[in-house]
Amino acid sequence: MSQEFLPLSETDLQNLEAKRRWVREHYERDAEAKYQKLSGKLTLLSAILSNGWIQPDETLKLQCLGISFGDALAQLMGLEWRMVVDEYGRDPALIQPGTSIVLFPQTMISKRIEKGERVDVHELFKSTCNTIQALQSEGA
Repeated sequence: MSQEFLPLSETDLQNLEAKRRWVREHYERDAEAKYQKLSGKLTLLSAILSNGWIQPDETLKLQCLGISFGDALAQLMGLEWRMVVDEYGRDPALIQPGTSIVLFPQTMISKRIEKGERVDVHELFKSTCNTIQALQSEGA
């Protein structure tokens, strides 16, 4: 399986920002600064899910959560957004430059919810960070 990693185009940046904005707009206007903090992102994602504001068949909205989840991962783990082109299409992904670490956070939440799983955002974040750290120490 061949993958090509491309910088984000202007259209890609706009699409990602629209997904972030959908999530951020769940905060009161004066509270949007909370989203800038790691804990603010995770708390907001958790609140959206626990309050049932998204149904399992609302894939686009679930993918909005995934982009914000990815932003939290990038913020803590020093990952960078790229577009990955492969036989499945063109998707946003997080990479760690200089390694083979590639994550597709856009669907990390949606795939679980669509399968009927309950998602604990904080636990998913912790386990994903632990996996990244393990890969880093293995020299991936």
